[in-house]
Amino acid sequence: MSFAPPRRPDGPAPSRRRSPLLITLVVLAALVVVLLFLTNFWTEVLWFTQVGYANVIWTQWITRSVLFVVAFLIMAAAVYSSFAVGYRTRPIYAPSTPEQATLDQYREAVEPLRKVVTYAGPVLIGFFAGVAASAQWETVLLALNGQPFGTADPEFGLDVGFYVFMLPVLRFVVSFLMAVLVISTIAAVVTHYLYGGVRLGPIADGASRTTTAARVHLAVLGTLIMLLVATNYWLDRYSILTSQHERFDGANYTDVHAVIPSKEILTGVAVLVAILFVVAAFRDTWRLPAIGVGLMVVSAIAIGAIYPAVVQRFQVDPNAQSLEAPYIQRNIDATLDAFDIAEVESQQYDATTVAEAGQLRDDAGTTTQVRLLDPQVVSPSFRQLQQNKQYYNFTDNLAVDRYEIDGESRDTVIAVRELNLSGLADRNWTNDRTVFTHGFGVVAAYGNQPGPDGQPAFFEGGIPTQGALTDMFPGGYEPRIYFSPEAPPYSIVGAPEGTDPWELDYQADAEGGQQELYSFPTDEVSAGPEISTFLQRLLYALRFGDEEIFFSDRVTEVSQILYDRDPQERVSKVAPWLTLDNKVYPAVVDGRVKWVIDAYTTSDAYPYSASNQMQEATTDSLTAAAQGLPVEAPPEVNYIRNSVKATVDAYDGSVTLYAWDDEDPLLQAWNDVFPDSVRPISEMSGSLMSHVRYPEDLFKVQRTLLERYHVTEAQQFFAGSDEWRTPDDPVGSDDALMSKQPPYYLTLQMPGEDDAAFSLTSTFIPGGFTDREILTGYLAAEADAGSEDGEIAEGYGTLRLLELPRDSTVPGPGQVQNNFNSNPTISEQLNILGRGDSEVVRGNQLTLPVGGGLLYVQPVYIQSGSGTQFPLLRRVLVAFGDQTGYAETLDEALDQVFGGDSGAEAGDADEAETEVPTDQVDPETGEPIEPSPEPTEAEPTQEPTPSPTETTEETQAPPAGDAQARLDAALQDANEALNDSNEALQNGDWTAYGEAQERLQTALEEALAAEGELNP
Repeated sequence: MSFAPPRRPDGPAPSRRRSPLLITLVVLAALVVVLLFLTNFWTEVLWFTQVGYANVIWTQWITRSVLFVVAFLIMAAAVYSSFAVGYRTRPIYAPSTPEQATLDQYREAVEPLRKVVTYAGPVLIGFFAGVAASAQWETVLLALNGQPFGTADPEFGLDVGFYVFMLPVLRFVVSFLMAVLVISTIAAVVTHYLYGGVRLGPIADGASRTTTAARVHLAVLGTLIMLLVATNYWLDRYSILTSQHERFDGANYTDVHAVIPSKEILTGVAVLVAILFVVAAFRDTWRLPAIGVGLMVVSAIAIGAIYPAVVQRFQVDPNAQSLEAPYIQRNIDATLDAFDIAEVESQQYDATTVAEAGQLRDDAGTTTQVRLLDPQVVSPSFRQLQQNKQYYNFTDNLAVDRYEIDGESRDTVIAVRELNLSGLADRNWTNDRTVFTHGFGVVAAYGNQPGPDGQPAFFEGGIPTQGALTDMFPGGYEPRIYFSPEAPPYSIVGAPEGTDPWELDYQADAEGGQQELYSFPTDEVSAGPEISTFLQRLLYALRFGDEEIFFSDRVTEVSQILYDRDPQERVSKVAPWLTLDNKVYPAVVDGRVKWVIDAYTTSDAYPYSASNQMQEATTDSLTAAAQGLPVEAPPEVNYIRNSVKATVDAYDGSVTLYAWDDEDPLLQAWNDVFPDSVRPISEMSGSLMSHVRYPEDLFKVQRTLLERYHVTEAQQFFAGSDEWRTPDDPVGSDDALMSKQPPYYLTLQMPGEDDAAFSLTSTFIPGGFTDREILTGYLAAEADAGSEDGEIAEGYGTLRLLELPRDSTVPGPGQVQNNFNSNPTISEQLNILGRGDSEVVRGNQLTLPVGGGLLYVQPVYIQSGSGTQFPLLRRVLVAFGDQTGYAETLDEALDQVFGGDSGAEAGDADEAETEVPTDQVDPETGEPIEPSPEPTEAEPTQEPTPSPTETTEETQAPPAGDAQARLDAALQDANEALNDSNEALQNGDWTAYGEAQERLQTALEEALAAEGELNP
């Protein structure tokens, strides 16, 4: 019996009409999605074409599209075939059983939707398969362009390139085909069951549970699945060489003698089961393949799991040190090679902890270059003294570089004056997008010497820019900063010929506040895609959701739109196959400001190499405090090379990639994928070469590995008795508590070397669960890549490791900081400096191997506790062994520690340490400042500060008298002088500022004297 809706007397039953409104909304939604996709895609094409890397986006999208189509067709065809074969080979007359009676109801319900399911199901599943496959474009391209490493793995003798390039794509193909067959089998079973080809309930004696067609169909699918299982077991043998274990990575004794043989056996079992499925296709029984599958499961448990566990428990564990030694040695050798730490120059360093007079005489080249300017502390000083306008800003973490000034290489703290739209009072689209379009100039200060009153000693700054860097180039360098980490999302530049410029260049205070305007020369320089046509304006209006782009008169026939302006973002887009360093730094080279970025090729497939969590290894107190870094590192790597040095021009945004390590097989493979994307290192200018340096993130990863892999003997490595760790930063901010101490760039001369070199340094302390923080090692990488001649420095990248004696008692960074904080004299005087409306800020703690021991140097800054805050260098802390020094200058502090004769003076170098440079520029006007005259005989001079470690009878306090009243009055005077200093600084009154600083110094000296009487 069937039921039908009642018919109208005059005609057939009415059909159900779909709502026109619903259809219209669906169509419009689909059109919007397609339009947005096409808008984003085509604007990306315009961006890549303008920047000169169109081959990158086309190669990427073509590869993605091909993978999508192939995966879609394979998955959709396989699933559709299962549905179609199951339906077409259904029995004409289904058996009359209670089970089939129930299925009849389901078939009637499904029948109206059968065609939809048959076609839409495979399409939907195929779509998701295509998306998943397209994400593997890098894996596929690397496999097609793989290169040999020239190194064979120690187990199978295959080139490492097989594991890095071919094995990942083989695993992907097998996994994908396995998913295809499993889904197809599910579709086949459901279809055959629904239409009677497969019966699960009771059957009559002698009857078959499957029809012949269903049996053949399912047997073929089962055969293919078993063959893929066998292939998977076979590939597992190679993947074991990158497995991870508790003590070391790579195949261990149990893997080699039990797991790998078990995989080979299981491969044979899976092939046998596949043959049994073939037999089942011709015989009306599923008994043989069922037995085979059961055998395979039992084998997987017994041979694949129980047997290796027995070998490990009863053979390896009692004799682990001897049995695992060869495999530990494989791990050590592979790790040292994969992370480029095989050539570390290690030496024993019997560091002394006793300071003697003249001990630093041979290390004057190091001590005179000690960087006293902490780039993570002085950013507020740069803002207050060099920001100039509220719409400029400096990053919190400044960069350390080196420049040749007056024929001498000087460590430098440098920053770019970036555009900061949040400082504008009047925010509107015209101002934000067309008027305020760029920052202006760089600001640089000497790293090893302070300026007047503890300010940074600027040798480049001001607007317009003036100083040593400007003088390096005829006509100066190009100061306009259109591309920077904090640049606005987009700006539109360019004005038609004959039109007055409207971009604000700077405001010339010397000319009564007159605005200097600029028009970007779009007819000569290409910095962004053109936005001159109707279609281009429409596309970008849709992309950014700003209708003003379409309607504004500021968008003309010569306009260009600048976006994706963060240097790291630009490099990651044109080279998505690279992992970028978290640090990007500016350099003034060839008359332009260039952002320099280190880039890495990485892999997680190097056999036997230790796996390293890159994000964890590169996190320290600075990155933890920064929060939200834009660079995402791979989860784990076991191979890394600094293969590329990248630059981004701050003026026109041009991206240039240089092949720094052209012997890297991964870089060679990507060069084949994207030909002409990476330039040879011979094209790098000498000016740029002199500013290339050893990268921080690579150094952090290497020091993390050297915490364990400084031990290169398997027996000692197994014992784990000499593991190290990187100490926590003793002066980290509240946001970075218990985070690693960052490495520091500074110029130093390592023991045994003839000359000082710009280096990247770090320290080690004992590992494990001990809180004893003595120094166990000191690591330095020679960071100076080259000079103006364009040749790579011979020693660049050399890692030198000083290993201290195991019974050494050289204090580590934490102990030294404790000595500083607990020293009565230092603590008392810093407390006095921090009283009232002042705040003490401790700078980075630097460690230098000099004088046969380890010298610690830490600058101390004072800033206002409220209101306008910026730190000024007031004191320097020094430690050698357990002796500490505390004075206004580094020389005085060294003399305290080394008995008044540190031997660190080196002629003019000592003078440079204490005098203001003649090329220092005024923070407000940018004009050079002449050195302050020496004090006359009538002027009072300050007595040398006594050493905090010295105790003599002369330090006993006289009667207190009115010392407390004098102390209170002095602190009040100091507070008033500090407030007057801040007010004078805000008003730009440098005469009043200098007078207030003199009063502040006099008040602090009086306070110290009174405090000494009260607390002898």
